[in-house]
Amino acid sequence: MLARLMHDHKHIAILLKVLKAKYTKLAAGEAINYNVVRDIVEYMQSYAEHSHHPLEEVISEFYWNKLGRSHINEKLTSEHFKLGEASTSLMATLNLILNDIVVSKEQLVADLESYVRMQQSHMEYEESTVFPKWDEVITDEDWQKVAALCDARLIDDPLFSDSDKVLFEELREYLETAD
Repeated sequence: MLARLMHDHKHIAILLKVLKAKYTKLAAGEAINYNVVRDIVEYMQSYAEHSHHPLEEVISEFYWNKLGRSHINEKLTSEHFKLGEASTSLMATLNLILNDIVVSKEQLVADLESYVRMQQSHMEYEESTVFPKWDEVITDEDWQKVAALCDARLIDDPLFSDSDKVLFEELREYLETAD
């Protein structure tokens, strides 16, 4: 399970790097492909928020029940909620832009920059604090129980797997041809 989560983090980091390049270009007055930006945010909503984060929540709940350390669970849940709100707000802004409604370039740059920072900070917290605590306490037998609990929530990564080449097709092509 931890390997899967770390694998997801590597993929999310790739997408955050693309978002950073996009808001940097936008801030410099260059044109960007808003569809790619929207697809990244949509991916974060459809996969990270509906499979990756719920998986972490199940593991966190298991950990909490085992040790009674609710502060880790509370911070993790709070961050997941804030990330969901941020991606919903960003998606709404991107949809306005894609529907030819004028949105302040400066505000979009600030929103994208904030979103990337929030995501990076969240992953750093998990990798430096949460995952090591889980790894030191949860036994192999526990991980089997966690896997059984998570089975219903696990979906294949719609972007970084071979399961569906149609979903996120433009973003997939962009990633394959980008530097």
